[in-house]
Amino acid sequence: MAQRQFDDERGVESSTVGVFRSAKVVKGGKNFSFEALVATGNRGGSIGLGYARAREVPAAVDKATKDARRRMVQVALDGHTIPHEVLGRFGASRIKLIPARPGTGIKAGRFVRPIFELAGIRDILTKAYGSTNKKNLCKAALTALQSLRTREQIEQARA
Repeated sequence: MAQRQFDDERGVESSTVGVFRSAKVVKGGKNFSFEALVATGNRGGSIGLGYARAREVPAAVDKATKDARRRMVQVALDGHTIPHEVLGRFGASRIKLIPARPGTGIKAGRFVRPIFELAGIRDILTKAYGSTNKKNLCKAALTALQSLRTREQIEQARA
């Protein structure tokens, strides 16, 4: 389901995490609209998550990709893993990210896996708690990645 596209201008890749369909019942039948959740990253520590709606799937994916590129953030990495254990929360979803030894791989569910791959993380362990809603779990993973700090950043903050 994860569809990948490559953009040559900045080396930014995008991956469609999920496409969702919703219907509005009207007098003449049902009006369908589609929502897309897209992750973008450069595999070097930058990651973005975009969400958009449209009447057709390709339009929703394009809008979500543009949204994800606008919202790209830099995350602190320690080689190909994360510097420390962290818990991310969004809504009723919680996700625990645990650094792993080299060669472990990405041990994560299929919805959050593209986020770690596009961020450039190769070795990580994850555990989801609470709701496993795709949208909330991805947003929880992103908040967890944003809260990561390297040893140097912590030392600099403490002076």
